[in-house]
Amino acid sequence: MKLMLSLILVSGTSMGLCQSVFEWTPQYELQLADFQSPQTEINPELTSCSIFSGANMDFSFQMSNYEFMFTKNFNSKVSTTFNKNAATITAPDLATAEQLVKFGQYSFDLTELYSRKFRKEMYELKGTFSNASFFQPIFNRLQEEMNAESARVLKATDLGRNEALLKQEHEQVILAIEALADFCRECKPPKRKKKKN
Repeated sequence: MKLMLSLILVSGTSMGLCQSVFEWTPQYELQLADFQSPQTEINPELTSCSIFSGANMDFSFQMSNYEFMFTKNFNSKVSTTFNKNAATITAPDLATAEQLVKFGQYSFDLTELYSRKFRKEMYELKGTFSNASFFQPIFNRLQEEMNAESARVLKATDLGRNEALLKQEHEQVILAIEALADFCRECKPPKRKKKKN
């Protein structure tokens, strides 16, 4: 019997959209051109601005019950992606739009941070006889935490227009990502050393 599970936050990626979806890397910096939703607009007649970052934390795996029982490392099954076709910015001018792009980058990096937290908790909590749905409460809790943190920074930085504060918050996220280096998508967490009696 094959076990298949797929969980995608803010879905909407079909075969035609796959080329517009890319994975997080520490080197890539978002550009205004990455916000390709039809709703993206820079127009001096706009009286407000908004952003939808297009960042997603995705988790999926397909394996037999036997494989699942003996799998501990799910790092490669969790990805942080950016969907250009869903990413939206509306702003009255280019300067404001560029500030929103910086918030979008913060959001993309924050999503990677929570993907790493998710990988770490699954690694630490997965037991040999864990049920296939053991991850669901972990995912739900981390998703709530990430949404709350994003909302806090969105409000505190006035949609990223307080650039100094956004930079400070962003640097903290980068440091936290680096602290979870063993939980990047391609990484193998170090095995715990057995205690000697």
